[in-house]
Amino acid sequence: MTKPRVLLINPTITARRHARFPLSILALAQGCQEEFDSTLIDGNIERDTVAVTRRALAAGQFEAVGISVMGGPQVAPAIALSQAIRAAAPDTPIVWGGYFPTLYPAVPLNASYVDYAIRGTGEAAFAELARALRGGNRGNLGQIAGLTWRDRGETILNAERPISAGRPTLLPSYPLLGDPRSYLPKTVLGQRTAAHQVAVGCRFRCTFCGVASMFRGFTALPDAAVLEHDLKHLKHEYGADSVHYYDHNFFDRESDMLPLLEVMARAQMPWWCFARADALLNLSARGWALVRKSRMRMAYIGAESPSDQMLHDMRKGTRAHQSLEVIELCRGHGVIPELSFMVAPPENTEAETERTFDFIRQVKRVNPQTEVIVYVYTPLPPQSVPGRARARLAPLHDARGDPVVFPSTPDEWTERCWVDYACHADAPWLTNKLRARIRDFVTVLRCRYPTIQDVRTPRWAMAALRGAAAWRYRYRKYGRPWELDLGQRLVRLADPRVTSL
Repeated sequence: MTKPRVLLINPTITARRHARFPLSILALAQGCQEEFDSTLIDGNIERDTVAVTRRALAAGQFEAVGISVMGGPQVAPAIALSQAIRAAAPDTPIVWGGYFPTLYPAVPLNASYVDYAIRGTGEAAFAELARALRGGNRGNLGQIAGLTWRDRGETILNAERPISAGRPTLLPSYPLLGDPRSYLPKTVLGQRTAAHQVAVGCRFRCTFCGVASMFRGFTALPDAAVLEHDLKHLKHEYGADSVHYYDHNFFDRESDMLPLLEVMARAQMPWWCFARADALLNLSARGWALVRKSRMRMAYIGAESPSDQMLHDMRKGTRAHQSLEVIELCRGHGVIPELSFMVAPPENTEAETERTFDFIRQVKRVNPQTEVIVYVYTPLPPQSVPGRARARLAPLHDARGDPVVFPSTPDEWTERCWVDYACHADAPWLTNKLRARIRDFVTVLRCRYPTIQDVRTPRWAMAALRGAAAWRYRYRKYGRPWELDLGQRLVRLADPRVTSL
């Protein structure tokens, strides 16, 4: 008997050459596999996602369409898809899931083109919703944990869904992508780098991080046998030679990670991951031996600030001195640290920004190989923060002193200022002078120390930019670096804030 079908879409967010496995819709397909056949559309691969979606809808009926939506540049494509679906198949339920409806629970339902939204991890909730919609039993909707829906004009947020501790393999869903090998680009790690995920969630609750709202302090890891099975398949069936781990916090409790590191040491596939400074500093000699044997190449570490007070206020859970200690430790073990910093906080905005610039220079003196990424500190809106922590949040005000009012509809979130806010690129309390100061510093820094993750820009071009930026960086002459702006545009220098690996 033919199964009912669901359509799962990942809206466009990056260029085709940067496309990675769309893990969100792969996970949804895995969660639906027992009851539904899934059709997957990845906007990062398709040149015209709306046209492909229309053709899929014309070819047959779907019980529901699930769209995975992150904040920032993915909201506008998600809106265009939803409006096209509504026009082509008015009776087909449209469901938004992912970080956007998790961080802003009521916002998606303020649009006519969204019928339901799922908060948190959506695999089980989407399958339950599709089952209820197929049976036409709306009376069950109130029992679906994690669902946001409308009832007689009122927006209902059901109870939060507990997160499953197990991490099953997603590999059975990969053939739904067509040719999985098209998702293995050349990176600094290897010729064919696979995106994979081992641990999800994080037990820390940083005030700027969507993971804190999505997973609420929970961490889930797979059995070591599942990871071994996945790596063997990626390596021998698809030809992957390296791995970009999308884990939210790879190193947490060493006792949990050692069995996974042993698997990775046997796989011998160079890898990159997210990590915390304190976790790496506490890693045992055995742990570091496995890190070296497994061929770890880079670790993305949230340094965020040189201010212990600011780290405390953003609930980071680390200290500034640990950032300096960990980059020395990484150098001794052949790992390139990639540090992120958050400048321009709402309080002491200019002073903290300049202090962070000085700290970045200190980082480069301690370990010149350290990669540095500079973001603007944009805390989550109050409705995205758990109740107890929300009470401790200071009110946000813009540069004129007026209260910051966050958008209430998806369309408002597509405005440039809010896209930049979601991407940690701008904030309402920044003055034009400070925006220019940050932009100029980042330009000089990027040209003086081009990222090693750039595998497209010729080496001679990077050397020329380094030379041109040297005097500005040495003498702290960051203002109006017109020649560097021109140079990096001509050679299309990679920006790790946008492309990363």
